[in-house]
Amino acid sequence: MSTAISAVAKPMRAFGDVIAMFLDSVVTLFTKPFSWRECVQQAWFITRVSLIPTLLVMLGFTLLVIFEVNLLLKDLGALDLAGGIAGIASVQQIGPFVTVVVVAGAGGTAICADLGARSIREEIDAMRVLGIDPIQRLVVPRIVACVGVSMILNILISAGGLVGGYFFSVYLQGATPGAYVDSVSLFTGAPELAVSMIKAFVFGLVAAVIACYMGLNVKGGSKGVGDAVNQAVVITVAVLVPISLTISLIQFAIL
Repeated sequence: MSTAISAVAKPMRAFGDVIAMFLDSVVTLFTKPFSWRECVQQAWFITRVSLIPTLLVMLGFTLLVIFEVNLLLKDLGALDLAGGIAGIASVQQIGPFVTVVVVAGAGGTAICADLGARSIREEIDAMRVLGIDPIQRLVVPRIVACVGVSMILNILISAGGLVGGYFFSVYLQGATPGAYVDSVSLFTGAPELAVSMIKAFVFGLVAAVIACYMGLNVKGGSKGVGDAVNQAVVITVAVLVPISLTISLIQFAIL
């Protein structure tokens, strides 16, 4: 019985610690000086390691979905709705999720590994001894950078999906250019774009918080750093699926 209670208590305790670190980060963001230099450096680093993978995943995933759905639309004689499908796929659903999966897989792992290496070298403890708050100095700039990059990459993937869908639909599958452009606004407008940006914001926030938490709580030396990096990616993807579903359900209920 005690083993079962311990198995339940451990993840619940970790969840509470993650929430506590997030709340500390929010308070620190608005009450203490912000490390702009660290934030800019981290934003550039995350962009550098995430941009190319994001574009490749967009080409191999978002456009593939658009292409496959267009085949069905063509069989049904509704290829003029290809633009609307591209809007749904690129802007509303696939774009934000693909963005944050790449950010978590590339940028998030780098953040976790960096903080994990600092932890096992006892740099985090040394900062606390010197009176430097690691949340203010390390965590908050990384969270802000990760959220900002996620939102920018989401815009890039959404635009790239629509443009790529245009070339796929018009030049490869015979859709009418005017019908493609007109049908985009049937399903995707300003409210859907706003929800997409909210998703990117939330997803980037979750990925950054989990990566920072796992990095700051590494145990077991260099092997622990590798384990923490793997766990950070798995946990992030597992958490983002229900969050994405919840936001989508709220969106469909409201809009």
